Amino acid sequence: MRTLTLLRHAKSGWDDPVQRDFDRPLNAKGFRGARMMGEHCRREGLAWDHVISSPAVRCIETLDGFWEGYGKTLKPVWDRRVYLASCVHLLDVLNEAPPEAQSLLMCGHNPGMEDLALMLTPDDGDAIRDSVEDKFPTGSIAVLAFEGEWADLAARSARLEKFVRPRDLDPALGPGPG
Repeated sequence: MRTLTLLRHAKSGWDDPVQRDFDRPLNAKGFRGARMMGEHCRREGLAWDHVISSPAVRCIETLDGFWEGYGKTLKPVWDRRVYLASCVHLLDVLNEAPPEAQSLLMCGHNPGMEDLALMLTPDDGDAIRDSVEDKFPTGSIAVLAFEGEWADLAARSARLEKFVRPRDLDPALGPGPG
């Protein structure tokens, strides 16, 4: 059984006058949410042997906060193809994951992350999947499990096991100003 954890970057700052979207940093709420999600994953015993991330500033900073809360830093593969990628392109990246990787964490952007979680899991009325379909907010994680190799991962081949939003851990991290 392989595990895929999808981490959408944490809440970013729209007030920062950066030149490019790629350079947009997290805001204060985003840093708090990323750290809290890392703490949650540590408490839940989640672990990964491979990490792939968009190299956008908000993903780098999300992982920095996440690792701080998790208590351990893993070195990601920075893959430019993950930046603002569609679910189909994200699946292409996952299909190329090292065969020895049993548990993978991918940090990226919406709508690709949400669409990927929905594409990989059957629409069978599951309440967790319905929550993802409703919205995959910034800083959230979706944990999927599947049988087989990364190269075989395809539409409706996974089971959605967990979906956790920052506001599930602290209501102050929900919608609203950062």
